Amino acid sequence: MPTVSVIIPTFNRAAALPRALTSVLSQTVPVDEIIVVDDGSTDGTSALVAQSAWPVRLLAHTQCRGVSAARNAGIAAARSEWIALLDSDDVWLPHKVERQLAAAARSPSFDVIHSDEVWVRNGRRVNAPHRYTKRGGRIFQACLPLCAISPSTVMVRRRVFAEIGLFDEDLPACEDYDLWLRVCARFEVLYVDEPLIEKHGGHPDQLSMRHAGMDRFRVRALMKILDQHVLPRDDEAAARQAIVAKCRIYGEGARKRGRHTEAEHYSKIAERYG
Repeated sequence: MPTVSVIIPTFNRAAALPRALTSVLSQTVPVDEIIVVDDGSTDGTSALVAQSAWPVRLLAHTQCRGVSAARNAGIAAARSEWIALLDSDDVWLPHKVERQLAAAARSPSFDVIHSDEVWVRNGRRVNAPHRYTKRGGRIFQACLPLCAISPSTVMVRRRVFAEIGLFDEDLPACEDYDLWLRVCARFEVLYVDEPLIEKHGGHPDQLSMRHAGMDRFRVRALMKILDQHVLPRDDEAAARQAIVAKCRIYGEGARKRGRHTEAEHYSKIAERYG
């Protein structure tokens, strides 16, 4: 069987972490290692893990460095062929690993696998908006509007990170959007058309709740990949259209709020890539 390492970054989620860990330990096919990266928590998370009987490796940062740094530390420490990510507020459904390894066995040329998901907001199941519909294949253009792959659904062969790099630690949010742009620019993705996780949201410590104007981070990610000149012509054209549209919308919002210097900055970016 292929080997699987699970990376669980966490920050001040001692209350939620046991649920996430239990969902990994309850898999119908067991994983080979679980790495919890405590990103400088102040709520006793490290002590909770260290004193428990959970079969996990604990990496503890002395201060909060951000989710990207936490994930990257876990990926660097992992020993397995496949890297699976799980946010500490999400839950794997029992057959996740089994279904994804079976899909990988049927389609061995794929290095990235993700799945559908169940959305839970403030403890209640809700329907995901249509714009978050998942798919497989060459999905770079589907990644342009919003994040098209949820980190907790994904399994990635470690060689992918060797080729495209790790999470960008300079992005305070939309770090997953940035990574999937780089991944999907080079790789086809395999999609398991079945909900394999519960994606929990609505709580105030989510990055999307803490940062207003998320498109400014997506613009940075789009600038990065366009400046690398690695995209085929149709993908580059679509990426240019996306960055222009995001800059115009964000810039108009900034202008309405009296932030004229910021609005002019995004107007210049739109001109550069338009």
